[in-house]
Amino acid sequence: MTEDAAEPLLLIPGLMQDARVFWHQIITLSAERPVQVASLGAASAVEDMARLALDHAPPRFAVAGHWLGALVAMEVLRRAPERVTRIALMDVNPLPETPQQAAAREPRLVKARAGRLAEMMLEEVPASALADGPQRTEVLAILQDMADALGPEPYLAQSRALVRRPDHQRTLRTARLPALVLCGEADTICPVRRHEFLAELMPHARFQLIRGAGHLPMLEQPEAVTAALQSWLRAPLLLR
Repeated sequence: MTEDAAEPLLLIPGLMQDARVFWHQIITLSAERPVQVASLGAASAVEDMARLALDHAPPRFAVAGHWLGALVAMEVLRRAPERVTRIALMDVNPLPETPQQAAAREPRLVKARAGRLAEMMLEEVPASALADGPQRTEVLAILQDMADALGPEPYLAQSRALVRRPDHQRTLRTARLPALVLCGEADTICPVRRHEFLAELMPHARFQLIRGAGHLPMLEQPEAVTAALQSWLRAPLLLR
């Protein structure tokens, strides 16, 4: 990668999401740089998802992930720090899942196996986790459509990955690269205080709150998220 070449950007969707969740970011940012969207596939461990992403990623790249995708981005950084130029983490809890959270997943797994995937997704991401407003119904419909397109098996695998997710605090503390920690102000799944903690872990992190958004700011406030990513991508690289 030459000095004046824009770094490629790898986007990693969250739980039961596909490239549509980043539609605005892809359209806008691809005018400036190569943009690639990773697939989490049917892997049932964050480590395997990261390995798959790295197998198909450019030699060096910026990475941005949402929720499960952000956990994968952290694992990508842990495995290949020399390949990652900068990292953006969106609406994510960096801590391992508690036994109580894991137990709460069981009823949703049963519903997914029973073919009630759309209903289950409204429990996984309830309306209360999004900002109130006219876009809420449309955003939930997109989420359900993405989940329906993927099907129940990826949901079961991705849920297992969340339950078993590793603790990446050490990786983040030693990350010497430009970092963006972003979340929607109304996110109840991964609350604001978790992101403040996450940003404090990283030596060169900037925390940004997205107003008028909840757990899916890329769809709720796409222009604001794209602007935040553009600012992060245009920041100078750090010597390591």
